[in-house]
Amino acid sequence: QVQLVESGGGLVQPGGSLRLSCAASGSIFSIGAMGWYRQAPGKQRELVATISRGGSTNYADSVKGRFTISRDNAKNTVYLQMNSLKPEDTAVYYCNAAIWDYEGHSRNYWGQGTQVTVSS
Repeated sequence: QVQLVESGGGLVQPGGSLRLSCAASGSIFSIGAMGWYRQAPGKQRELVATISRGGSTNYADSVKGRFTISRDNAKNTVYLQMNSLKPEDTAVYYCNAAIWDYEGHSRNYWGQGTQVTVSS
């Protein structure tokens, strides 16, 4: 079984920073692209940022210049550094990863989500 476990969410004032982490564990042969998504109340889940195994990144326009995605392949972990946070960044943040098992099967996995609230 494979699990993605997120951490690092919380309450922060506008202009503040948070760092999210997501660690994958279980029967993992290799991990491809990893990413962060978010879902605000009453809205659809949306892409925040993705990163390939080689480190190529992609960001939603709304977070460019404020958020940075990175990964540690040795630790099977992806991070999201969020700076200059705004109230509109308030959402549940989910990590996602494309994971190959030892039998050559690939599947997308999701974490359980971590709440980020930006409010004064």
